[in-house]
Amino acid sequence: MSKSKRRDIPHFKTPLIETHCHLDYLDQEQLEHTLERAEEVGVERIITIAVSPCNLDRVFQLAHSAPNVWGTQGIHPHEAESYDNAVAEVIRERAADPRILAVGEIGLDYFYDHADRSVQCQVFEAQLQLAVELDLPVVIHTREADEDTRAILENFSSSLARRGVIHSFTSGLPLAEFCLADGYMLGFNGITTFNRADNVREVVAVTPLEQLLLETDAPYLTPVPYRGKPNAPYYLPFVAEKVAEVKGVEVEHLLLQARNNSLQLFFGGE
Repeated sequence: MSKSKRRDIPHFKTPLIETHCHLDYLDQEQLEHTLERAEEVGVERIITIAVSPCNLDRVFQLAHSAPNVWGTQGIHPHEAESYDNAVAEVIRERAADPRILAVGEIGLDYFYDHADRSVQCQVFEAQLQLAVELDLPVVIHTREADEDTRAILENFSSSLARRGVIHSFTSGLPLAEFCLADGYMLGFNGITTFNRADNVREVVAVTPLEQLLLETDAPYLTPVPYRGKPNAPYYLPFVAEKVAEVKGVEVEHLLLQARNNSLQLFFGGE
């Protein structure tokens, strides 16, 4: 899209909470700019997400680097074959740190199949069990793995007290309905603005406001009107606008509820 069709980032009264991004993918100069710009457009809190043994330390450091940044600890399904007892112990040791809010990003990815599917399932279950022991919510990634994701989550319905979020939800309506009925939240990002994402907007439409979170998954999935540029937390207002449009509510109403949802899930309600 040409620059002439782009517009300024909208500003809203209600502070925004970025529930899923990857700040460790930025160099120091980009990071400083991103945090400053996010604050300027009203993004009050940012949660940066761990994905592999190689970035657990960096995410932990980032969560202590600025007053508006928090983090998670967990292993993405792409990295499932690198999960072992030593990694589990790192996650366990850091769970009590107030800057670490969840176990994640965990789950299943059968689209890329970077790790053996049986190993993905085992590691997903192991990290869900860790979340049970640590009394933390989970941040779940699932792609082309609806049946196994549901089957595994069903096994934890009676034990995972804090539940969590299925982030960047792009799965089918049946999995959405199961997760919502089981008490999970669904996270939506720039995909909601994509022309061919009617399937995602269909899920947005049926998701109760009380179970909806906003995210960017930056630096990926940049929303319209900035597709083609690296994504950043400061584009979150565009996601909020589109989700509010799909839900048929005023954006400030959506933002207030999404903020309350984020505080409830990750920050103990405050």
